[in-house]
Amino acid sequence: MAGLALSRLAERGDALHGAAAPAAEGVLAKGPNPQALASSRDFVLTPERESGLFAQLGSADRAWVPRAEPIPGGGTRYVYQKRPDDQPLTLDQIKALMRHPPRFDLERSVIRQLLTQMRQSGVTLLLGPPRKQGAAGEWEPARGVLRIRPDIPSKGSREFARVLNHEAIHVAQSCRNGGLSAYPKLLGLSRQVQGSARRHLQEPLYRNSSALERALEEEAYANQDNLQIGIRLITAHCRLG
Repeated sequence: MAGLALSRLAERGDALHGAAAPAAEGVLAKGPNPQALASSRDFVLTPERESGLFAQLGSADRAWVPRAEPIPGGGTRYVYQKRPDDQPLTLDQIKALMRHPPRFDLERSVIRQLLTQMRQSGVTLLLGPPRKQGAAGEWEPARGVLRIRPDIPSKGSREFARVLNHEAIHVAQSCRNGGLSAYPKLLGLSRQVQGSARRHLQEPLYRNSSALERALEEEAYANQDNLQIGIRLITAHCRLG
């Protein structure tokens, strides 16, 4: 490896995926107008706007492909991005990723299915700032509104799918308790939180959470990386139109 330098970009911090503590329980109006539930800072994720979302995700995904940069005076530096819990890549792994870039087909399929299923169950999907500072996503059952922070698509399909899957688990927790507008109820899934998710639960965002709110978050964090589980839970617990 003489003349080669192995390098990487600064690590991207995982986003906080916490759901907001619901306001008072309410009844979701039949056939709500999504735009009526959005503020001026929100972007309603209608089916017609999905192509723009996926174009942004595709652009962000390309940034995860390592690149080679010449070093002045000779040699090559390999630059790549990694997530906080990922192990550093070897030179052979970096070159393999350059030859065969990740496609994120599974993540994009999951995103499409979740967006469709949650719309069919009556959820209004928005790109907009959550009410809780620092949250990447937020489920508000009293209004049937799910918000994803606007910068999350710029992190790529894997991060967006993970945040959406986390919030889908919260939606299913509400459905498990009777419907979208119900206060979330534990689904009986594992609550063993690992890695960066455990650190996120120690953030100020959760400092004043009740025991139930914390348990609901543990359930979502523990299962968010299983990208098929949100689809199964929405199908099993939510009424699809």
